Amino acid sequence: MNIRISEKDRSKVAIIESSDVLINNVHDALDLMATISHMYDCNKMVVSKTSITESFFDLKTGLAGEILQKYTNYNMKIAIVGNFEMYNSKSLKDFIFESNKGRQVFFLPEEETAIDRLHNVR
Repeated sequence: MNIRISEKDRSKVAIIESSDVLINNVHDALDLMATISHMYDCNKMVVSKTSITESFFDLKTGLAGEILQKYTNYNMKIAIVGNFEMYNSKSLKDFIFESNKGRQVFFLPEEETAIDRLHNVR
């Protein structure tokens, strides 16, 4: 895992790069959040869709809801980057659409877009 920090004005965004799946469960997600928060003094992160277990994107498992609720409770903003067109679930598409209208969780196609979006939320 490699972590880069993007800074703009008083905003810091951690960009997590990994060829491995980093988030398999809630515990993994909390560990990653704690690392970013404490080691990098950062409350915004960008992570690739490929670094998250596929069961996250099956809303019936409850994993996405549980993880994203924890991130919201601890004020960790997150952008998940990747192509989400492959998913046929209407509920997932609706979830992504609604998330992107908010200020906490984003599902975006490109890293640069994700970094810019996170820098512009408070």
